[in-house]
Amino acid sequence: MGFIILVVLAAVAYGVALKRAAGTQGTSKAWHSRPGHFAWYALGLAIGPAFLVWAAWQIFGGSVVSGLVAGGLPPEIAALPPLERNFFLSEASRLAYGQPTIREATPEVVAAAEAYSRYFTIGTVAMWAAIAALFCAGLAMALGRIAPDTRARNAIERWVTTALLAAAAISILTTIGIVFSVAYEAFRFFQSVSVFEFLFGTRWSPQMAIRADQVGSSGAFGAVPLFTGTLLITTIAMLVAAPLGLLSAIYLSEYAPPWIRSIAKPVLEILAGVPTVVYGFFAALTVAPFVRGLGESLGLSVSSESALAAGVVMGIMIIPFISSLSDDAINAVPRALRDASLGMGATRAETMRQVIFPAALPGIIAGLLLAISRAIGETMIVVMAAGLAANLTANPFAGVTTVTVQIATLLTGDQEFDSPKTLAAFALGLVLFLATLTLNVVALYVLNKYREKYD
Repeated sequence: MGFIILVVLAAVAYGVALKRAAGTQGTSKAWHSRPGHFAWYALGLAIGPAFLVWAAWQIFGGSVVSGLVAGGLPPEIAALPPLERNFFLSEASRLAYGQPTIREATPEVVAAAEAYSRYFTIGTVAMWAAIAALFCAGLAMALGRIAPDTRARNAIERWVTTALLAAAAISILTTIGIVFSVAYEAFRFFQSVSVFEFLFGTRWSPQMAIRADQVGSSGAFGAVPLFTGTLLITTIAMLVAAPLGLLSAIYLSEYAPPWIRSIAKPVLEILAGVPTVVYGFFAALTVAPFVRGLGESLGLSVSSESALAAGVVMGIMIIPFISSLSDDAINAVPRALRDASLGMGATRAETMRQVIFPAALPGIIAGLLLAISRAIGETMIVVMAAGLAANLTANPFAGVTTVTVQIATLLTGDQEFDSPKTLAAFALGLVLFLATLTLNVVALYVLNKYREKYD
């Protein structure tokens, strides 16, 4: 409701300023800014500060009211342990906002709820009084500045630039915050488990003993089996997806008739949007039994859940990414290169191999790296087709697990965030982040090198 009121006030400020500026300016061409610029200028001055006050109350109002209520609690309630005191305040807050309480409300809770309502009402009235004052002052200031030499257009451009800078800063700060939170929790994990054991240990069994006399759950955090499992499944997926995706892109861009291209390319792009759980069902119910039956017919020992089944289906899932991005990269090659090569007598295959493919290589590499990132981050297919066994093996017929699967497993359900078992998920996430960052840095180096050569 408050946001709607602000929108109405913004419309009022815009309309009043536009009418005033149009009437004052008339047909004169000596003005620096047009009436529309003055309208946006008035909207910014009138609503900008008012919106900040409204947003601040929406974000911090609840905490301010809770702090005021907590400061006025009776001594016997204020002396309660923090957990019980917070529960008391929660009950009072529920009662104040008309929600059912968990326990029967005591007189102390009713009194605190009345304080909640009182402080909230006072705060709300103060907020709207401040908004009204800022709106009127801003609008009056904007209307008073409607003059030929007022540079309203420049002010609007500065505001837009500031807003864009703020949006970029929020994105960057959010990323820094995520990295910092993961690094902080990972640091707590490494206070319990050594970095050497985590990076080079060959046994992964994160279950911790709850009792002193409990056996079989000592906790082992050697992540090498997870790294090898991730690498094995990603390699299998790329061996399937890279040649099929790249060849399909070459066919669609250079050899396919237009009617085939008009059908095949949208179908491939639709396949990219299929949920991964569907691929997981396909892997668990169709590919895994087929791989096991084929292996047994050849006298091989194949697990019901194998890295090969998960890798093959993951590769099928990635094919549309590689095909679509490679097709775009090939089609982005200037037509003059093709014509020049064909004009010199080269065949279409020679033109593709020696001219178009090298020129499109930066885009193709970008597509492959995106596919690798997708394979590394995939979870559902591995859970359903490769299992959860942390086996240190390079055998594609054995069951393995990956880093992302273990992160999801460690953070599923009610967890204690002081336990090394839970904190291990953040350490795995930090390693995954560093690996992806290194991959992107190498990719950018390669892309820049080839771009300089062919642009």
